[in-house]
Amino acid sequence: MTIMTNDEEIVGTRPAHRRVKLGVRKVSKTFRIRSEDGKTQTHLNVLRDISFDVEENEIVSLIGESGCGKTTLLRIVQGLMRHDAGAIEVDGHAVSGPGRDRGFVFQQASLLPWRTAQSNVEFGLEIQGVDPKIRAERAKQLLRLVGLDQAATRYPHELSGGMQQRIGLARAMAIDPSILLMDEPFSALDAQTREVLQRELLRIQADAKTTILFVTHDLDEAIYLSNRIVVLGARPGRVKEIIDVPFAGERPDLPVLRGSPEFQEIRQHIWQLIGNQSMPAHT
Repeated sequence: MTIMTNDEEIVGTRPAHRRVKLGVRKVSKTFRIRSEDGKTQTHLNVLRDISFDVEENEIVSLIGESGCGKTTLLRIVQGLMRHDAGAIEVDGHAVSGPGRDRGFVFQQASLLPWRTAQSNVEFGLEIQGVDPKIRAERAKQLLRLVGLDQAATRYPHELSGGMQQRIGLARAMAIDPSILLMDEPFSALDAQTREVLQRELLRIQADAKTTILFVTHDLDEAIYLSNRIVVLGARPGRVKEIIDVPFAGERPDLPVLRGSPEFQEIRQHIWQLIGNQSMPAHT
């Protein structure tokens, strides 16, 4: 297990040749909240000096207790919310707003109920004015990738929750983003479906060579899916540690992996970090 601060490695080594796709540089965010009468204003510091990299073709998970700013940070990376300090960089270029280089997968699939599965996948391309034949072929390709090519003409109400999430993933990938941002996409699913989709995500990510920033509350999910885990402390969210997960490549199924002493060691370590919020964050 490799553990890093924001700026340096403490234990172990990482290959230096991999390309950084996403750079989060000392990002801070404070919400200004007005009282009901509008006469007073309070400041809620949500994120403080967050820094980490996501390398090309890897999955990095953000984990921490509720309220530590994980989803806020994801929205800042997407360009849906402004940060007060620091910078977000994709392929070395500063992010100033939403862009085609980032796709977003929400907690709920939020498919358009009047559109078929294929039409939902095509939606982003349609907005961009892509030729109908080209976007239809792209959608069919992605439906095959997520294992739902036989469901192309079905409507959301005819699909299970897991199938809807796969459609949501295909829709986000349709615009060919450099990075996928995933906000607890499996949290509303039952345990069995969740594990199936976790395996599917690893397969899809390996086939498509996609870079993913993944938010989760689930320690097992973070360890199973990730190349690295960024552990955030309680509000204001700060990076407590960055943990290098050794199960890259061909992972066994999660139930098997749970029996690994190394898996349990990492899990216990993260649990202690999250549970001991009096522990200072690395700066």
